[in-house]
Amino acid sequence: MKFQSQSIFAALLTAACVGAFSTTPAPSTSALLSSTSSSSTQLCEAKDHEHAASPVYDAISTNTAFSSYQTRHAESISNPSAFWAKEAHKRLSFFTPPPKSHPTIHGSLEKGDVKFFPGAKLNVCYNAIDRHALARNGKGGNDVAMIWEGDEPTDTKSFTYNEMLEKVSQIANALKNQGVKKGDVVTIYMPMIPELPMTMLACARIGAVHSVVFAGFSADALGARIHASQSQFVVTADIGLRGTKKIPLKDIVNDSLTKFDNENLVDKVMVYERFYDDSNEDEETEDSEAAPYDMKPKDIRMNPLVNKMKPYCVPEVMDAEDELFILYTSGSTGLPKGLVHTTGGYALYAAFTTQTTFNLEKGDIFACVADCGWITGHTYVVYGALLNGGTTFVFESTPMYPDAGRYWDMIQRHKINVFYTAPTAIRSLMRYGDSIPKKYDLSSLKVLGSVGEPINPEAWRWYYENIGNSKCTVVDTYWQTETGGHIVTNIPGVTPMKPGSCTLPMYGIDTVVLDAQTGEVVEGNDVEGVLAIRQPWPGMARTCLGDHKRYMATYLTQYPGYYFTGDTVYRDSDGFIFVTGRCDDVLNVSGHRIGTAEVESALVGHPLVAQAAVVGKPHPIKGQSISAFVMLVEGAEESEDLIKEMKMEVRSGVGPFASPDQIVVSPSLPMTRSGKIMRRVLRKIVAGEADSLGDVSTLADPSIVDVLIEKAAP
Repeated sequence: MKFQSQSIFAALLTAACVGAFSTTPAPSTSALLSSTSSSSTQLCEAKDHEHAASPVYDAISTNTAFSSYQTRHAESISNPSAFWAKEAHKRLSFFTPPPKSHPTIHGSLEKGDVKFFPGAKLNVCYNAIDRHALARNGKGGNDVAMIWEGDEPTDTKSFTYNEMLEKVSQIANALKNQGVKKGDVVTIYMPMIPELPMTMLACARIGAVHSVVFAGFSADALGARIHASQSQFVVTADIGLRGTKKIPLKDIVNDSLTKFDNENLVDKVMVYERFYDDSNEDEETEDSEAAPYDMKPKDIRMNPLVNKMKPYCVPEVMDAEDELFILYTSGSTGLPKGLVHTTGGYALYAAFTTQTTFNLEKGDIFACVADCGWITGHTYVVYGALLNGGTTFVFESTPMYPDAGRYWDMIQRHKINVFYTAPTAIRSLMRYGDSIPKKYDLSSLKVLGSVGEPINPEAWRWYYENIGNSKCTVVDTYWQTETGGHIVTNIPGVTPMKPGSCTLPMYGIDTVVLDAQTGEVVEGNDVEGVLAIRQPWPGMARTCLGDHKRYMATYLTQYPGYYFTGDTVYRDSDGFIFVTGRCDDVLNVSGHRIGTAEVESALVGHPLVAQAAVVGKPHPIKGQSISAFVMLVEGAEESEDLIKEMKMEVRSGVGPFASPDQIVVSPSLPMTRSGKIMRRVLRKIVAGEADSLGDVSTLADPSIVDVLIEKAAP
């Protein structure tokens, strides 16, 4: 293990990070967080923060180039127009280059009218597929673009860039055949089969706006998104498959059309068949009798239709600011937000962050095991690797099927070089110990990634030591649906690593820590506050579909002149950033502001705790008390002594004031199929509002809710 004491890096990092974070004060604004009695001093000074003494790991490189990061980052934020113009010229092919008479960046965060490369013309699908297929006098077409592994480990397919160009063109022509045209919204509700990323690319090819809805959402949630986007076209599959379990996607779509006015709104439902056999295709395959589901009048069998289409479709010429896709985020209240990402800026940022964060090189196999229903699947399964001419790995199943060695078996068989997953998955696999990954040859790995939530130090070290053999860089990536790509992350061979820290801002990202009360910039290091960004970047969402006022209120007007991430952070003495929780996840216990991530990290520090989720519970005296829900490692048993030990972990790791009043041991937590813990369910349970849980259909195991309600009862 390449481990160094913090003091070795202190002088270098402090000098570098002061330059990266030094700012002028922001205009004073009204306080964002109303439920606090902390003064600005209490909020910002963090001398005794749990991460203050976090160890530093060398960047994995023969020649660490941290000083070059400082120089390049400073250049990227001092002259962002020049920086992004240069990157666009390097990474994208334009039909019409950005006019020299137009600014690279137009508009401002204050007005919410940001544009990148106005007047430029391009097509994202052309950039992701065609130009690589045509590269090296057409020899690039033989390079592998996508490897797919289905629910069964033996169910694999690969596609060259030539094959992707043909298949995506056929799907694009099939969409056009059914009336889809430039600007139309196409709702995609599909399992992780090859046709999902291909359909997304086909939409981009013809200028249609794709709206991918995670195939774990209920009919109500799907119906709401169809209605909100006024989508006349739905693309789905008859079934999905995860861990041998069949998911009736077409039935869910049928139900979604009974919601709102969707029956009248939707014109066509285009259906792929999960087990369609091309070899048995004949003239009768379009008949409803041949379909493995009950066809409705609006249904179109996509497989036979696609196979009849011409294998080339001319890419639509798109303006850089034309809409590329809509992606909905949801919360416990209110309608989902349809975030709009545009063509040129998003494509550049997806390409740039994929290559930079993962040090992606020619021939690398890049495995992001997220679902395309989330932003991670958009940027780092579909677009990022392909825009760089790499090989993307698409995964349909779960990390636990057929056993807890599935991920490591995949890495060995396919010789995966970059592996990107969520801390929840890592912690789940940690429960089974170190012996399982040791069975596999993981030597092909160069970079490991973490995404979705802060990774606690214990999980980080397990990932680094057992999966990366203490040789791979672990990139702890911080970003959001709204940002389009990574905004804070370490970079292989450049940034020293700290377990639990996403480290430093990406090039072109001007991060600041603000005092939540005053909106003023918090200078220096060893401080806490809310994280904001001071200038636009290409990948940022431009608006909420049909509700720009909501977009402004959520992200841009709470602290005028800044993009507000909604996250609280600690910046340590070296300037490294630790995300401590959402602003609405910050607990206020007897006047103490406590980040949920800090308490969760302390709980998982106990050797028998695999996962933890912490929420606030209304308390008549304290304001809030802390309720913790934990999963134990395999073979561990609940006991009063163990509960006491867990509380002591929090007392010693965070402080006595953060000790949970309630610890609920459960066989599982309310997690979505993508591994995200649905904390709003836990909040409702501890608040005694279990009768208003809302939609829990996206949970991997909805039955766990009843178990939690019973165990959490007074």
